[in-house]
Amino acid sequence: MASPILPGSGLGSGLDIGAIVTALVNADKAPKQTQIDTQTKNNSLKISGVGSLKSALTAFQTAMTNLGSKTAPAFAGFSATSGTPSVLTATTDNTAVAGTYNIFVSSLATGSKVASAAFAGGAASAIPSGTLKITQNGIDIPVTIPANATLQSTRDAINSSAGPAGISANIVTDSSGASRLVVSSNKTGAGTDLKLSGISGLEIDGTQEMGATPTAGSSGSINGLAKDASLTIDGLPVTSKTNTVTGAVSGLTLNLVTTTAPGTTVTVGVEPNTKGLQTSIQSFVDAYNTLKKTIDTLSKATPDEDGKLTVQAAFTGDSMTRKLMSDIRAELTNNTTGGPVGVLSQIGVMTDQNTGELKFDAAAFTKSMATPGTTGQIQQLFAGTNDTNGLLSRMSKSLDPYLKPASITSKGMLDQRLADLTANGKKIANQQEALDIRVANLTKTLTAKYNAMDLLVGQMKATASNITSFFASLNAQQSAK
Repeated sequence: MASPILPGSGLGSGLDIGAIVTALVNADKAPKQTQIDTQTKNNSLKISGVGSLKSALTAFQTAMTNLGSKTAPAFAGFSATSGTPSVLTATTDNTAVAGTYNIFVSSLATGSKVASAAFAGGAASAIPSGTLKITQNGIDIPVTIPANATLQSTRDAINSSAGPAGISANIVTDSSGASRLVVSSNKTGAGTDLKLSGISGLEIDGTQEMGATPTAGSSGSINGLAKDASLTIDGLPVTSKTNTVTGAVSGLTLNLVTTTAPGTTVTVGVEPNTKGLQTSIQSFVDAYNTLKKTIDTLSKATPDEDGKLTVQAAFTGDSMTRKLMSDIRAELTNNTTGGPVGVLSQIGVMTDQNTGELKFDAAAFTKSMATPGTTGQIQQLFAGTNDTNGLLSRMSKSLDPYLKPASITSKGMLDQRLADLTANGKKIANQQEALDIRVANLTKTLTAKYNAMDLLVGQMKATASNITSFFASLNAQQSAK
């Protein structure tokens, strides 16, 4: 039977058994409880720190990706401006040079779209089984047509088999209820016309036009044959297989939207992107400094409110954050593109010796812009000559070991650290559970012992009282004689 702690003084001894047992149990419990509380606090602090660090690294990596965007490059050495963006837009790379170009777009590049002869039975029309061969640019794409196929299931088979090649099919039904299979390609330029063969009723020669008023039995291309884009640049004729014209002007890419109105041209101006580069460099510096401050906050111990005791941070004394900053800083001085502008100090970006953060000297940057060709060299420094050697991609890549797993069976360093801390938290919880059981058992044991002691003392007091009464009685009898 359990022996509860008595609420007050023992009946036999007069001692406060409850207070005595509580004091003894607490004295036994205190060292281990203090250790567990400290471990729990530190483990929780580190788990929170891992989450904060991972969030900061992800934000920095996102910033590097955005600054290195190919569609909206933040570090374009030159900026291209179209006088009529509704007709064409323009972008540049680091090989561009300043200049002005007058462009006339006479036609856009188009792809092939072909239609079959009409099927009176509509989408449910029966199609013979076999292999439908779709030919484009001399390449054949086979499409298996199973037994009991319909025009609709044939359409679905084409989309499934030829879809990855940029070819799609649909059914167009006219007012009479007759349906045609219409097949189109996303590839543009002369010579990309489609041909279909191998299945009776679906023989289509895309090099032949159906004309303005096709008969039920006619098939061929619709909306004209596939053709190249045609334009002039400063009066010089240019053709392009696609509506993205590259290589016609060094360093300049033209994105054609529509044709130019007769008698007009679109003026495209290319000039050094000095202001845009300054803004982008400042954004880079800000992103780096934000990450640096976060890592410092998570790593450096700070004094308490009284300025006496040192309060540990989540990564105080941890080699991982030191290695992390070392990996990032190493890329700041690693010139892998081989350009004349190889380090940030050449364009006014320096390291603060006291804080380790970056400082951007706008005056020094403006001075460096006086050297011809510097804007293109800055673009090369940040964006690189390929997808991997620019500063932006290298700094982003330096964070991969911390954020991304090296293989399917592994974890990134931070995820592994979090898993270890979570497992450690479970071990601490098990220690707390074991301590609670120990405290309960010790309380029960001491209470039983002190209750037994109190009972014995009570019995001894009763015996002593009886003996005292006996001798008192004897003395009284002797005194009476």
